Parts: sequence; structure tokens; C-alpha cells
Amino acid sequence: MTTADINIPVRKVDTAAPTRLRLGSLTALVIGSMVGSGVFSLPQNMAAGAAPLAILIGWAITAVGMLALVFVYQSLATRKPELDAGPYAYAKAGFGPFIGFNSAWGYWISAWVGNVSYAVIVFSALSYFFPAFGDGNTWQAVLGASVLLWLIHFLILAGIRQAAVVNLIVTVAKIAPIVLFVGVVAVAFKLQVWSLDFTGLGSASLGSIAAQVKSTMLVTLWVFIGIEGASVFSGRAERRKDIATATVLGFFTCLALYALVSLLSLGILSQPELAALKNPSMAGVLEAVVGPWGAILINVALVVSVTGAFLSWTLLAAEIPHVAAKDGTMPKFFGLENERGVPSTSLLITNLLVQAFLVITLFAQSTYQGLFYIASAAILVPYIFSGAYAAKLALTGESYKSGEQRTGPLIAGSLATVYGLWLVYAAGPAYLFMCAILYAPGIIFYIWARRETNQRVFRPVEMALAVALVAVAILAAYEMWTGAVSAL
Repeated sequence: MTTADINIPVRKVDTAAPTRLRLGSLTALVIGSMVGSGVFSLPQNMAAGAAPLAILIGWAITAVGMLALVFVYQSLATRKPELDAGPYAYAKAGFGPFIGFNSAWGYWISAWVGNVSYAVIVFSALSYFFPAFGDGNTWQAVLGASVLLWLIHFLILAGIRQAAVVNLIVTVAKIAPIVLFVGVVAVAFKLQVWSLDFTGLGSASLGSIAAQVKSTMLVTLWVFIGIEGASVFSGRAERRKDIATATVLGFFTCLALYALVSLLSLGILSQPELAALKNPSMAGVLEAVVGPWGAILINVALVVSVTGAFLSWTLLAAEIPHVAAKDGTMPKFFGLENERGVPSTSLLITNLLVQAFLVITLFAQSTYQGLFYIASAAILVPYIFSGAYAAKLALTGESYKSGEQRTGPLIAGSLATVYGLWLVYAAGPAYLFMCAILYAPGIIFYIWARRETNQRVFRPVEMALAVALVAVAILAAYEMWTGAVSAL
């Protein structure tokens, strides 16, 4: 997300009609939401567990799965225009309040854990100039990240609005170096390097093709988080049909950039060399081609870009429980605002959690990659149930006219759901256990919200799901306590 969008979640206290978003703004919202820190670390993140063949397969699977999700949001935006809060609203409408709550909760977890990863990668990049910051998880880096976090917090509390100059700087810092990187690396690309151990089967550390493909899945998911950006703010679109167009345009733009960055890098450095790079690994690849100035360029671009994204996603992370509180999904206190219309309580709770996880990174020596894996796994619930809701509408015929074709939406919804379930499998037990620990406390807030609105707390199936979630969380905590699994 870019700073062009930082005015969106902050509510105005006057009675003027809100500015409506046109196609260009919505497309920028989608692209800006996706292009953050992930692309700058793609070469190492993808090569860490996979060779070129598996990476190609991984991108192909991701292209199909994410395109299905794009069509899901395209369909739901037009068929359910009254649902303006994005993924969690679809889950709630289709599968009840408990599933809806967990979708909102998971989306929120993903957003603020993603912010922790932003803080880590910013100071990892700065370590190129100041080595004390290490991989972004030294005490110096945690201290610097904490200062940045609370500076952003108080800027938002003051009612920060769109800043055109800052937005221009951040946008150029994101896109221009990526385009430059692709151009330079394409010219320097060496086929003999790219084809060296093409399958990775000659390396004992990589494993089978299937294992390699699995290792790429959370990486590719991470860089596409934000694909629902236009859907989240669909209530502010000038024309409803622009939501679908913006999502498709944003998806194909980012898919092309991401695939080129990761695949072309394998023609500059071999898989083991890429896997050993420090993040942001684009810096190491460009340095291998043009010398030190390439690393300086990428590191500076990442710091500017991710700082802007950190600001925007802090607003988004605060917006999620704030909006959910307005319709009774979350407890009412999350909906409190200050005199400037800023969701102050939600913002404070969100940033306290970010601060807590920053401290944990210090003691657990957590890396950027471990954090974004957790953020990616956490967002699977809203994605899966968005796909399932689209498939459900196609099956039941709800929102369809008599005789209207439903095969396409059914296929898209089914593919998106299967893709989400495949990602759950690919995530592995460590990250799923960590997500269970983060999801389980949400049950307390769900009960709180239901009692505030004098509604029945659980239906039998929901009670069974809640009990199962708590049981898995307890098992996960035990396994992590004993050291049997580790996600950080």
C-alpha cells in the first residue's frame, strides 16, 4: 500500500461526502498494497528452498490460484455490493458470525505481523550502511524500529492526510528500481547459470521437486497479499465495476514483475549463491552485475518504500478491527475514535502488539522470512472463505438471475478454495501452530462482541470449532515450549 492511500482509513469528522476512488486510484491501491518489502527479497526467498524448475512451477500454481482469487473478488464485488468491508464480510455472510470473526481476526493478525516484518527488513537494509543493525533483529535494530513505530503512531493520531510529495517519492522508490533491476539483469542474464542444476535434484538440501514447490508457496502468497485491496475499500469506489478491473490490472502487473525478478536472478547467481544472500537480496544480485552502487540503490529504495508501506499498513491494520467493531463483529471499544476521527483505540492495541513482537524478535532472533511466513499463513482463513462463498453463491444461485451462467464463478471459487487449502498444507505445522496460538485468544473477543449485542454466542458447530481451535493452540504451545517445532 502506498502513502497515496493513507487518507482512506482515517474518517473525517465533517459531513462532507467522502472522495470517491476512480479506476486509476483503485489500481494504484491494489499495486501499492502488494508491492512492499517482498519483491526486494524475492531472489533469496525463492532460491532458499527451490531450483529454477520448482520456482517456475511455483509461479504457475500461484498464477492460477491467485487469478482465481482475483475473479472471486471481481464476482463478489458486483454480486454483493452491500458487503463493503472485503474478505471478512464475505466469510460472515456465507458461513456465519464465528467464521466471519475469525476471518477479520486473521486478516488483522496478518496485517500487524506483516508490519513487524516491515520493521525488521527496513533495519536489515540499513545494516548495509550501519552494520550494528545486523539482520534487523539486533537490540539496536529493535530500538530503531520501536522509535519508527511510535513516530508513525503519533503522526496518525494527529490526523495525517495524503501528502502528494511523499507519495511521489515512495511510488518512484518502489517501481523505478524494480524496473531498472529487471532491465539490467535481463541484459546480464546467463543461460548457463540459470540451467545449472535446473531441477535441484543434485542438491541434497533441496529435496524433491514437490518439496521445493511447497517451499515457494508462502513466499509467493506473501508478495500477493493486498490483491483484495480494492475490495476492502469497495464502498468508496466511484463505479462498482472499476473494482474488478483494478484488481485484474494490478494482479497481472505484479505477477510479471515478481516472476521476472525471481527467475532472472537465477541467471546471475546460482541457486546456492542466491540462497546465501542477505536480504534485501535484490541488492546482492544487482551488486553482482553493476558493483556496489547497485546494492546502495536497492537498499535505499527499500528503506523509503517500506517506510511508506509501514505507515499505510499501520492504518490498514488499525482499520480492520475498527470497521469490524462497527457492525458488531468485534467488541465496541475497537470502534472508538479520537476528536480527529482516527481509530485511536484500535491503533493503540495494534501497535502495542507490533511492539511486543519486535521485542520477541530480539530474544527469538526472528528473521524477516519467519515473520512473513506467519503473516502469510494467518491470512489464509479470509482467502479460503472468500473463495468458498463465491462457490456457494454459484451453487445456490443466490444473487444470480434466472438462467444466468454460473459455471465460471463456480470454477473460480472452487479453485481459490482449493488453492487456499493447498497453501495450508504447504505452510507446514510450525506456522500453522503459531497461527493457532494467535487465533485462539480471539475467541474471548468474539464472546465479548456477541454479548454486547445480546446475540447467541455459539451454534453447536461453532462451539466445536472453537474447542478444536483452543485444543490445537494448547498443543502448539506445548510443542513450541519443548522445542519440537519453531516458527520464529
